[in-house]
Formats: sequence, C-alpha cells, structure tokens
Amino acid sequence: MKTRFLFIVLGILSYSNFISQFNISGKVTSENGEPLVGATIQFKDAYTGSITDDQGNYIIKNVSNGAYTLIVRYIGFYSIEKTIEVAGNDQELSFELKEAEVILDQFSAIAIKAQETTPTTYSNITKADIRKANFAQDLPYLLDQTPSTVVTSDAGAGVGYTGVRIRGVDPTRTNVTVNGIPLNDPESHGVWWVNMPDFASSVDGMQVQRGVGTSTNGAAAFGASINIQTNEINEEPYAILDNAFGSFNTMRNTVKVGTGLIDGKFSFDGRLSRITSDGYVDRASSNLKSFYLSGAWLGKKSSLRANVFSGKERTYQAWWGTHESIIEGDEDAINAFADRNWLSDEERERMLTSGRTYNYYTYENEVDNYQQDHYQLHFTHKFNKKLNINLSGHYTYGAGYYEQYLKNEDLATYGLDYIELSSDTITNSNIIRQLWLENQFYGGVYSINFNHKGLKLTLGGAGNFYDGDHFGKVIWAEYASNGELGDHYYDNNATKLDINSYLKGTWTKGKLTLFGDLQVRNIQYEFLGLNDLGTNEVEGKQQVDYTFFNPKAGISYEAGKGIAYASFAVANREPVRNDFVQATPSSYPQPETLMDLEAGYRYRSKRLSANVNVYHMNYKNQLILTGEINNVGAYNRTNVDKSYRAGVEMEIGYQLLKNLNIGFNGTFSQNKIPTFIEYIDDYDNGGQIEIVHENVDLGFSPNVIVGGSINYQPLKGLTLSLLPKYVGKQYLDNTQNENRVMDAYFVTHFRASYSLKNIIGKELSIAFQLNNITNTLYENNGYTYSYYAGGETITENFYYPQAGRNFLTSLYLKF
Repeated sequence: MKTRFLFIVLGILSYSNFISQFNISGKVTSENGEPLVGATIQFKDAYTGSITDDQGNYIIKNVSNGAYTLIVRYIGFYSIEKTIEVAGNDQELSFELKEAEVILDQFSAIAIKAQETTPTTYSNITKADIRKANFAQDLPYLLDQTPSTVVTSDAGAGVGYTGVRIRGVDPTRTNVTVNGIPLNDPESHGVWWVNMPDFASSVDGMQVQRGVGTSTNGAAAFGASINIQTNEINEEPYAILDNAFGSFNTMRNTVKVGTGLIDGKFSFDGRLSRITSDGYVDRASSNLKSFYLSGAWLGKKSSLRANVFSGKERTYQAWWGTHESIIEGDEDAINAFADRNWLSDEERERMLTSGRTYNYYTYENEVDNYQQDHYQLHFTHKFNKKLNINLSGHYTYGAGYYEQYLKNEDLATYGLDYIELSSDTITNSNIIRQLWLENQFYGGVYSINFNHKGLKLTLGGAGNFYDGDHFGKVIWAEYASNGELGDHYYDNNATKLDINSYLKGTWTKGKLTLFGDLQVRNIQYEFLGLNDLGTNEVEGKQQVDYTFFNPKAGISYEAGKGIAYASFAVANREPVRNDFVQATPSSYPQPETLMDLEAGYRYRSKRLSANVNVYHMNYKNQLILTGEINNVGAYNRTNVDKSYRAGVEMEIGYQLLKNLNIGFNGTFSQNKIPTFIEYIDDYDNGGQIEIVHENVDLGFSPNVIVGGSINYQPLKGLTLSLLPKYVGKQYLDNTQNENRVMDAYFVTHFRASYSLKNIIGKELSIAFQLNNITNTLYENNGYTYSYYAGGETITENFYYPQAGRNFLTSLYLKF
C-alpha cells in the first residue's frame, strides 16, 4: 500500500513538473540604454512571442521546459538571435540592439504596413511563402490561401487575365501598392496582373489587409488592400535559374542575378522572365515577357534606390466566357440559344462539339497587346533615432491595344462614308479594328516618421497625375470607303489629378495601443463626355472635382498571449471612367462611402497561431449594375442607397508535431442589399420592366469560403502539402435568383518540394504541384443578362470554366 502510494506521489510530482510553465521576461534597449518600444521578440519556428511596452519591457508567459531560439527585431536596428534553455525556473533575458549603420528599405513600409499591434485584420505573405507557391501562375494565385479570397482566370489555368475578389469585392475596389506607389489604374481602378508577368519572382513580401485597413495612397480600399514590397537588400551575391513547366504547354523561364552589398554601400539586382501557355480554354494563349532592375546606394543616414520593371503581354481573348448550355452539355439548350441569337450553322456546330473549353473568338489575331513600364526612385534619410523621412517619385508608361474582327458593322460608326453603287448602297462592312490606350501616370509620395517613447507619428501624402489617350483604328475593312490606314475613328483623352495628405499615429502605454488616421483626398478628373441631351460629345473636357475626408481610429490591448483590437474607418471613392463617359452631367452617379467596423483577437503560443475577426462593412451609394438604361441608352452602374457585408474571419495555424503543421482559414458572412430594383429590357412592348427584390445577396459574394493546409516534412528538405479550398455558391447578379448562380465548389491541390543545400550551388530545389487533384469541374466567374421576349423572361448565363486536374513543376537553382 505504501509502495503504491509512493508511486502515485512520484507520478503526480513528475506530471506536475512535466506541465510546469515558466515565464521569459526582460528589456530591449538601444546601445545607449534607451528603451525600444514596440520591438518584437519571437520564438524561431514557432508562433508565440511578445512586444515591448512603453518602457521596453516584455514577457512571454507559460513556456515549457526546453531549448528555444529567440529572435528580436526593431526597425532601424540589427536583429538578434539567441538560444536559451528553460529548465525549471523563470528566465530573465534582456537585449541590447545595435543601430543599423545603413538604412534598410523597411522604413518605406512604415506608412502603409500593419504591425502586430495595429487594430486591423491582415495576412502576411513572406518571401518563403511566395517561393513555395510561385510556379508560373499570376500573382493573385499566391493569395489564394488567405482568408475571404477567391481567385479567377479567364483562360482557366492561372496564366493570362486573372483577378482576385476579397470579401466578395471586385478588383476595382481593392487598393494595390508596390513599395507604397499606387498600382491601380486611375480611371478604371483595375489592376491587370497580366501586364506584370512573373512579378512575384521579384517580390520580397506582401501584406493583405481586409476592409479599409491602413490604405493611404491611391483610391480607397473598399474590400482590401494589397501592399507589395520589392526593396529588400540582398547582402550576398547570387545567381538564380528558375524554370517551370506544366499542363497546357505552360512554361516559365526566369533568370535572376544580384551583386550583394558592394563595399557595404551598393547593390544591384536584376530579373528576366518569359511565360507562355496555351491556356485551358481553346486558343486562350499567353505570351508574356518581363524584366526587373534595381540599384541601391546605402549610407549611414540615407539610402537611395531606383527600380525599373516592365511587362509585355500578348494574350488571346477569352473575355466572352462560355454559355451555360455548353457547360452543361445540353444539346437542346445549345440549339435554342443558337436559334434566338441567329447564329450560323458553323457556329452552332462549334458550340455542340467544343465542350467546356469553348471560346467564342476564332479570328487569329483576337489578341490583347500591351506593354507597361514602371520607374521608381526611393530616398530615405534618418535624421536621428526618432525621425526619418521617405520620398518616392514614380513614372509609369503604358501603350497597347486589343484587336477585333467584327461582322456587318455600320460604316458610319467609324466615320466612313456609305458607298453608292448604281443599284445599291453599301452601309455595312466586315472590319478589323484596334482599340488603343496610351497613358502616363507619375507623381510623388512622401512620409515623415517620428518614433519616441511609445508615440509613433507619420505625416504623409502623395500627388499623382494621370494622362490617358483612348483611340480606335480600323486596320482593314471589306468595304473601306474613304478610310485611310492609321485614321482614328475616335479620340478621347482624360486627365486626373489625385492629391492626398494624412496624419496617422499610434500611442502605446503598457499593454494599450491607440491608433488614429486622418486623411484628406482631392480628385480632379477631366474627360470628354456627352452633352446633356446625350447626342454627342461636348467640345472641350468635362470635369468632376471631389474632396474626401477619410478618418480611421482603433484600439488594441495585449490580453494574455494575444492582442485584442477594434477599429472604425470611413472611406470614400469616386466613380470609374465608364460611369462618367457613358452618362451626361445631369446623370453622373454619386461617390461611394464605406463605414467599416472591425474587431478581433490575435493569439500566439509556441504551437498555436489564431486570428479571429468580426467585421461589418456598411455601404452608402454603392455602385452596382441594375440593368437600368440611363438617359443616353447605356447600361451604367447605379447608386444603391444601402448595402452591407458582415461576417467572421478565422485564421488558425497549429504545429501538431515538429515536422507536421496544419492551417485553416474560414469566412462566414452575409452580404446584402435591403432593397434592389432590377431592370430588364422588354422586347415585346418596348421600354424596361422593373422588378423589386427585398433583402437579397450581393453578387459574387459567397457566404462561406474555407481554406486549409496540411504540411508534412518526412525528410530534411522535403515538404509535402495538401491544400483544400471550398467556396460557397455565388449569384451572378444581385437578385438572388437561383437560375443565375455559380455552384459551390471544392478543390484540393497537392504540392511537393525537395531542397538540397550546397550540393549543386547554394541551393537546388525541385517542386511539383498537382492542381485540382479530384478533377472537379467548376466555374468561379461569370456574368448574366435577361430580357423579356415572346411572352417570357429569357436569361443568358455565361461562365469561365476552370481547368480540371493539371500539374506544374519547377526547378530552382541558386549559385
């Protein structure tokens, strides 16, 4: 009995010792003993960590016995790594950081990048994350595993025209910057990633902020902002050969070189890339070329970096999509569609035999040709440990066209005379036309940053100017009439001045951090538009002038092993080009306003990382398509008085074993319009029919998006990953009509990579990705329109089918 009791006591003592938890605490200071407020202390290869308070103190609680490597970081100082042993007692460990002798480019990110205590929700995509996922697909596909995200591809395989929707919001409402420089087109607000092929190979990190976030430059973020950084300093010289090959004759060839730091002051980096693909959809081919060059000078107090990058694309169009009847393989429905649209027998046969990969376009040069060149100059100066300034200048030039073959076009539309014959008058002709865009975008961005004893202030702003020429050419006509090669049948110029200024700051006291941001933005947009009768363009430009006030405020608090936060932000944004040029001054739409409330909790422990965020995005005057024809006969977007998006986002990572971790992210949301009026054309009686819908879902806004990852390392250097993704059903418009819907889909990708160090060069890596391993047939983008004819409502749905099972491989060699 006594022996049994003794064993029980020893067992309890052993178990108690096993589960004992201890604290690691200390202080982080500069060499002269000044506390560094907001420094991060994190376990290497684990989730847990801490942040220093206003006295430079930190504490990491509930640490088990064992050996740990701590990494200490603070902007403007060299990082420190130190290994410690926790063995039955609390540990006190302080760090003294040495001020960096050179200014690293991380200063330029202060104005826009969220930090651990920033009261907003965000996801960081590191350089290592990008390496794992970067085969040949466009940059949006690298964001696919972040919460609330759906990526799309016109060609169905991720090369060519691609897009990303975050929280159901279209790309024109997502603010994108590269090194703090706005990337969105100032007129259309879109970002065409096809113009930046293989740009991911030059990216050092990205941050996706959902909601309004901390966006400051460019158009306001109405769904998310994507902040891209390329300005990392590579201290060692390198040369990289990175090649990929896969399904649909997809191929990427990339060469990268860098000098490393020369005499501790100079560095040069370069990249040259080429990507080609046939695409999953018929003829949806891409031929993409790009380069990236960067040179930097680094000093004790200042740094100067120049970046030049360019992309040139030739992409066969798949804009039309594929009709629903073809997707479903319904011969009767295909014939009915061909009948009501008076299609030729040849076209009917093609629809019946092409299957899911059907492409409406057959003209051999139905292509988009465009080149875009970017120039950036970044200067940073550090006056002292408290104050630094960043100045950036930029210039972007783009030029190109898309070419179309059109049948039976009215000659008058192209400024061509009708042809009078002895017995007839020719008024129509088959033609080939090119629609051109040539534009320039340039300006400057600045930020002045102050950091002292828990107070961080940034005074910043930007002034950007856009000049865009839109014009068209007829390069061939069956009946050319009086046309001359090179004539423009339309010319439309637009200019836009965008000026903003802001003051943002954070104040940290103990575990509490307060955040505020006040921004004023002015837009002056001039364009050729229609007169009030809608009959023709007015002489001289029309102009709209907006001044927006966009305040943000938030609070965060260190609670336990995590940080709780809440924020409220207001954002305003102007309509896009088509909203103006397809309307008259009396029918211009109103700007949109978003009031965004976010609250959440970020938790970190050695094995567990968890983020939970609740949001409510309340829109006023959101611009959406209703089908209504405006006073000049155009289907313009219309202001909807009220609409909202509300939901919960979760992001979890857990280290099950030393060589096994799992990840999960999920979004569960409601996206509603309380009252929506649909307009459909009435071909039987003329005019339009109004249909009122109450409490309906916003289009392209799935209520459920769930992603995950399982990562296993059976051997050193070998990583196996399983990447499942579920996207709930999406409506093609705002009527919540079950006949206008994209079905929910579930796809899973598998990825394997094996890396060897210092065997052949510095690193040799082989990677393989099998996409859609279950060969699921699905669509993730589309459009719809309806009309009333023959006594019934007819709806035409078009989809962009995505590839079934396909693969990509890569070979990476670094010297």
